[in-house]
Amino acid sequence: MADYLLRGRESWRNPFDDYRQLRDDSPAHRVDHPQYGEFWVLSRFADVFNAARDTETFSSAQGLTPDADAMAMFDGQAAPIVMMDPPEHTAMRRLVAKPMTPRRVAPVEPEIQAFVDAKLDAVADTDGPIDIIEALFKPLPSFVVSHYLGVPVEDRERFDRWTNLIVAANADGAIENAMDAALELFGYATELIERRKADPGDDLVTDLVQAAEADEGQVTPEWIVGFVFTMVTGGNDTTTGLLGGTAEMLTERRDQRQMLLDDPSLIRPAVNEFLRLSSPVQNLARTTTRPVELHGETIPEGIKVMLLYGAANRDEREFGPEAETLDVQRPIDRILSLGYGAHHCLGAAAARLQAAIAIERLLDRFPDFAVDADQGVFANGSFVRRYESLPFSTTG
Repeated sequence: MADYLLRGRESWRNPFDDYRQLRDDSPAHRVDHPQYGEFWVLSRFADVFNAARDTETFSSAQGLTPDADAMAMFDGQAAPIVMMDPPEHTAMRRLVAKPMTPRRVAPVEPEIQAFVDAKLDAVADTDGPIDIIEALFKPLPSFVVSHYLGVPVEDRERFDRWTNLIVAANADGAIENAMDAALELFGYATELIERRKADPGDDLVTDLVQAAEADEGQVTPEWIVGFVFTMVTGGNDTTTGLLGGTAEMLTERRDQRQMLLDDPSLIRPAVNEFLRLSSPVQNLARTTTRPVELHGETIPEGIKVMLLYGAANRDEREFGPEAETLDVQRPIDRILSLGYGAHHCLGAAAARLQAAIAIERLLDRFPDFAVDADQGVFANGSFVRRYESLPFSTTG
């Protein structure tokens, strides 16, 4: 019988057989969880896609996990933008979207490439296998997020610890550690706001501080803190997951790798295929605002619904009979890896750019690289599937 698990660590290794069974046998799947009680799971592409766009029916305002108390860690703080619904969400998104467009992101490319090359220089100087997560895939997104927020270099390592604790909030009883980390992050963000008031920079926090000082609507210091939280937790581990999954796929599929080596112009378009199959954010929750009839089932009003992006992105109903097979030349009209509609990821252009550069430089510097997925260790947390460590060799 089809079943759904809140995964973590080793159970992330192969969730795909279960996903296939859910899509086929129980596309609107009820869960009676021992900790979180009743929630439902949608796993087919069309259902997840429609729910992601229908913010009136599937609300984000009660948090993105099945926990009824998901908003507790924001007590006294403004909710992050990802946990807002339109029209409030629309107004706030407009303030921060412009600096994150592909045109505004493109000038950062030389800095990202220099950062990646410096990390790969260290890899080249190391004898034997190294952990590519620690060497490159983890520091890269932290560097990019910190760049956009204007975080001083000496503070950037602290972000990784906060991120790791917060994304593990609903695994192994880690909620207390996550709440402590969130409080530390909120405190730091408050300090950063005060710094940018006195010493403006070319960064998003400065932009928002100036908007608040100009009295542009709803921007408050508390909301800026919530935005920093969103950037730190949403921009770090997801890109790490994408890069780790991509390295694994290119190790397994040498034929697909060879296509990219023969024609490097294919790499940037292929990022969508790597995003589709890796789906770093495997699932997030919404809350129904009315009863929903779907596949002969009635999902009640006021109930949490998990949108299973990792399953939807492999649905043969959308992507054809080879949906679970890597094809770097696959034409893709739409995927769910970076959300869709109102909640399409603000950092999508930055995520695609840094992934493309990392893949380009890896293939250029180490065309025969290999990762040992069997020895890779998955991170905890029930929502983002990513390697915590992944052995890497410059020759396979």
